[in-house]
Amino acid sequence: MNDTLTTLLEHRSIRAFKDTPLKDEEINAIIDAARSGSTSSYLMAYSMIGVTDPEKKRKLASISNQSYIEKNGHFILFLADYHRHMIHANKEEKDILSKNVQSTEYFMIATIDATIAAQNATVAAESLGIGACYIGSIKRDMDLVNDLFDLPEHVVPLFGLALGYPDEKQDIKPKLPKNAVYFENSYASDEQQKSELEKFDETITTYYQSRQTNKRDDRWTTQVIEKLHNQRNDRLTPFVEEKKFNTR
Repeated sequence: MNDTLTTLLEHRSIRAFKDTPLKDEEINAIIDAARSGSTSSYLMAYSMIGVTDPEKKRKLASISNQSYIEKNGHFILFLADYHRHMIHANKEEKDILSKNVQSTEYFMIATIDATIAAQNATVAAESLGIGACYIGSIKRDMDLVNDLFDLPEHVVPLFGLALGYPDEKQDIKPKLPKNAVYFENSYASDEQQKSELEKFDETITTYYQSRQTNKRDDRWTTQVIEKLHNQRNDRLTPFVEEKKFNTR
C-alpha cells in the first residue's frame, strides 16, 4: 500500500487542535491541492475564504455550536460561486442566469466542485500531519454567515473546513461496508441492504462500546433515522433561491 492510500484509509475527523497557526507554506500547499481538483466543464464554480479574524471565527463557532471552529490552526469557508462568471457575462451582455446559473443542475455543479476542492485540501493536509474536520453546521444561520463575509448574489456558503495540528488521537470510525455502497450493474436488493446494515449495526455498537472516549450503546440505523426524522433548516431553500440559485 502506498502513502496516498494509507493517508486516505486512516482518515479521522479531528476536533481538538493545538493552539498553533499553520505555516504559510502549509496553507499554500493545501490551497494549491484544492485548486488542482477536478471541475465540471472547467467552470471552477467555487471559492474559498480563509478565516483568520478571531471575531469572525468566534461568530462562526457560535452559529455552529462547535468550539473547534474558533480554536484551530486555520479555517476555510467553501462557497458555491458564480459571481465571477456573472461579472463577465454582464460585461458581454450574455444571459447566463435564466439559461443555466439559477438551475438546480448548475447549483449541484458548484456544490460538487467545492466538495472536490475541499476533499483535495483534506487529503493534502492529512499528508502533512495536519488534522481536519468538515463543518456543515454553518448552515444553521446562512443569513448571518452571508452578512459576516459580505457575500454577493450567486455565492452561497456551503461548509467549512477546520485544520490544525491534532491535540487528540481519535479512533477511526467505521464506514459502511463495500457491499452496502458499491454494486455492480444494478442497485442492490432490499434484502441485501438490510443484511449489510444489520451487520454494520453490530460493528458500530462494538465501536461505540470500545472506543477510548464517549462510550455509548448505539446503532447506526437508529441514529441516522432519528436525524432524518427531525426537521432541519427551513430557511435553507428560500436563502438559496434568494441568491438566484436552484429556482428551476
